[in-house]
Amino acid sequence: QVQLVESGGGSVQAGGSLRLSCAASEYTYSPDCMGWFRQAPGKEREGVAVIYTPAGRLYYADSVKGRFTISQDNAKNTVYLQMNSLKPEDTAMYYCAAQNGALCDYASLRFRLDLYNYWGQGTQVTVSS
Repeated sequence: QVQLVESGGGSVQAGGSLRLSCAASEYTYSPDCMGWFRQAPGKEREGVAVIYTPAGRLYYADSVKGRFTISQDNAKNTVYLQMNSLKPEDTAMYYCAAQNGALCDYASLRFRLDLYNYWGQGTQVTVSS
């Protein structure tokens, strides 16, 4: 059973930056898609950014474009989310997820929660104004 372990969350003032990391427990595990999702209190979980790993294609939710950057380190089997210019509305629990198929390369399927095979436990990001 693959485990995804997130780290890097914390509290920051508006305009600040944080970098989240997500490492897969199985070194040989190579999912086609890895992504970041978030869930704010009282709201549904939503997609933030995903990477189609075979081609390195990056996809973002409109709300974070130009501020967040997803990247991968294949040698470490790790995915990162660099978050800049943070806003109070970015406050949420952030989850890493992995998908065995290549469905994230399709716009209509990219952030479908039920299509992801593995999820991390989440890391809290709090942005104060």
